[in-house]
Amino acid sequence: MTTLAVFGAGRIGRVHALNAAALPGVSVRYLVDPIANPGRDDLAARLRAHVAEAEQVFADPSVDGVVIASSTDTHAALMLAASRAGKAIFCEKPVSLDFRTVEEVSAAIAASGVTCMLGFQRRYDPNFSALRDRIASGRAGRLEHVVMHTRDPAPPPIAYVERSGGLFRDQAIHDFDMARYLLGEEIRTVYAVGACLIDPAIGAADDVDTAMVTLTSASGRFVQMVNCRRAPFGYDQRLEALCEREVLYVANRPRSDLVVASAAGFLTSPPENYFIERFADAYRLEMEGFLALLRDGAPPLAGIADGLEAQRLAEAALASTRSGLPVQLGPDWRPDAA
Repeated sequence: MTTLAVFGAGRIGRVHALNAAALPGVSVRYLVDPIANPGRDDLAARLRAHVAEAEQVFADPSVDGVVIASSTDTHAALMLAASRAGKAIFCEKPVSLDFRTVEEVSAAIAASGVTCMLGFQRRYDPNFSALRDRIASGRAGRLEHVVMHTRDPAPPPIAYVERSGGLFRDQAIHDFDMARYLLGEEIRTVYAVGACLIDPAIGAADDVDTAMVTLTSASGRFVQMVNCRRAPFGYDQRLEALCEREVLYVANRPRSDLVVASAAGFLTSPPENYFIERFADAYRLEMEGFLALLRDGAPPLAGIADGLEAQRLAEAALASTRSGLPVQLGPDWRPDAA
């Protein structure tokens, strides 16, 4: 039996906890969330888990791994505590909103030898996985240009914006990660523009709600990103990969495949409501990947170094929007040097 503890009983914590508990031979023994509420208690009952404190989890030698899906400001401390206790780590992105802290945690975990997996679930999505596999096979020819669209259905509450770290660290970080994953090399130039075209309150919170980013890779290939906090038709998550011999697409996933045709035209279903629904398969496969890591030592598709580099790109995009200039990157670039 593989024994886990889950930190965080909110939206994403619930997804991970239920997916983990559904796997054969897995027990979610502890649920850690300091906010007592019916949702937490209901989740604990479904998992047959004990509501516990962090110290109890890290002191229990029977706990094989931890799933950290609590608020971002808790990630770094929990990851360090888990590494000291010798527990395998799955952590949602980002590690921290402070880049220096991300560097320090990454170095500490690497030195500890504890295995760590970062929550970039798009790497596990069957459609994105098939696209990457086709590129890697060579059938499509060399990848030359990637275009990604990520738009939320509607802006999040301002209280969320104020603690999220901003559009680049919160939403676009998945696109930065996917750019590195598909290209198989590092990004060397980041040029970003951003503005508040939807909600002035987001600007008052020192963030943007609409952005465009151009990335140039080490070998001179391009990625273009379109990020926005609103899409009038629902969650918009698309990707186009221009290769030497083929163009590969990942389209929005409709809520239903039913098409209603009449003299007025063809009526199709809107896309999945939001990322939880759109990436339901990816989240399930992601937990399967964490279990494979625990039981067989199978390397995760996204590790702690991937979290560090995706956040480096997010910080560079933020610096570019503020300066109005492209940011030239190297492995030692930090936002305080911009």
